[in-house]
Parts: sequence; structure tokens; C-alpha cells
Amino acid sequence: MLKIKIANKLLLFFALSMLLFSACLTNPLTGQRTMAFVNNSELFPMAFEMYDDFIAENTVVTGTPDALMVERVGRRLADAAHRWLTIEGVPHYLDDYEWAFTLILDDTVNAWVLPGGKVVFYTGILPVTLNEAGLAAVMGHEIAHALLNHGQQRMSASLLQEIGALGISLTTAILIPEFHDMALLAYGIGSTLGGTLPFSRRNELEADEYGTILMAIAGYDPIEAVAFWERMMALSSGGSVPQFLSTHPSNASRIRNLERLVPAARQKATEFGVYF
Repeated sequence: MLKIKIANKLLLFFALSMLLFSACLTNPLTGQRTMAFVNNSELFPMAFEMYDDFIAENTVVTGTPDALMVERVGRRLADAAHRWLTIEGVPHYLDDYEWAFTLILDDTVNAWVLPGGKVVFYTGILPVTLNEAGLAAVMGHEIAHALLNHGQQRMSASLLQEIGALGISLTTAILIPEFHDMALLAYGIGSTLGGTLPFSRRNELEADEYGTILMAIAGYDPIEAVAFWERMMALSSGGSVPQFLSTHPSNASRIRNLERLVPAARQKATEFGVYF
């Protein structure tokens, strides 16, 4: 009886897997099909609520030159994104986005974005961005994450990993129950090192690529992205974890990649009347 119940769960697992694998969308900027197990119509409201909760619990900086710069650069890049997507034939792609560009009083050297366009900068990153163009490099990267629906992809990848764990659990329970726990442990390590972490690093490099194009369209020289990451590398002083254990590329590989991307970003900007 127990094996029959497990077998029924296994059939349900395969049916659910087939349904999820069919849930993909094509991004208008990359032209690539990506996982979209959760619709933005569901994801965006959750992200906006998370943003509101975060803002209520932290100190927002307003009215200062730095806060005004964050807002100005953000709006300039959001406008560039709209012009770019209009050229690509999808002028309404951003209709559901609710942009916000917020500066938080915190010494953490970081910035992040939520699905739907909520961008947060910490005051601790401003000495590293150094100037408006440096800030635009980070802002372009974060906005690119939002445009490329990386939040949606990460949530989908997480769900896919959970489905894989369920499949391993059900299969081993039927066929080799004595190896059930060991199989789940091996799957967890393997799917993280071979799937989740490389996937996250690819998202970061993709955001670098489209972020440099975006900042160039907005009139900021993308070479400033290289300069920013050189400052970040100097700040880390070699204290970063090995790349294969990290969600982000190493600073050195990121710099090399950005140097390669600068000419193409500048060339793309010429389509919008921007020259460097």
C-alpha cells in the first residue's frame, strides 16, 4: 500500500514537471526563452510589499545631493530602458513596473533590485561608485536584472530544484530506500554547485552586459563600469570566496568581461544618437 501511494505521488511529480517545463517566456532584449514558473502579475505585488516593509524598517535618505543623484540616475536609466524597448517593438513591456530609486542610510557596500523595478542603494556604496557615472554603472546593472526578469528566473530555478529533490526522494523511496538520505544530500550539493551557483553567475554577467548597454544609451560611458569594479576589487583585497562557490563572478573575471563589452555598448548607443 505504501509503495502504491509513493508511485501515485511520483506520477503527480512527473505531471507537475511537464506543466512547469512548458512555462517559459521570451525576453524581448535577449531573444531567449527563460523559465517563468511564476507570473509577474503574481511576483510584482509580492516584491512591492517586500519593498514597502523594508522601507518601513530602515532609514531612507531624502533631499540630499546623494539621494537626488540616485533618483536622477535611476530615472534617466529607466527612460533609456523605455526607449530601448520601444525600438525593440515592445513599448508596453514596462507598463506593470513601478520604478523607485531609494537611498538607505547604511554602511553596507551594496545595492539591489526587486522584481518590478524597486532599486535600493546603501550609502556605503557611494564612496566606491565615486561619481555619477560610477553610480550609473551599478544602477544599470540593477535595472538590467529587472528588465531581464532575473528575479522570476531565480524563483523558477529554486522551484525546479525543489521538484528535483522531490523526484529523487520519491524514486529512492521506491527503488533504493537505504540510499534515500545519501541521494538527497548528493543531489543538494550537486544541484547547488552545478546548477544554482552557475545560473546565478550567468545572471550577473548578463546584467553586466545589458547594464553597460543601458548606461551607454543613457549617456554614461560604459568604461566607468570597469573603473567601478576595479575599485571594488581593490576594496576586497583578495578576500573573496572562490568563484565556483559564489553567486557572483570574481572581480577579476568581471573586469575582463566588462572590458570586452564596452565597445559593443558604445556602438549600440549610437543607434540612439549617443557617441563617446
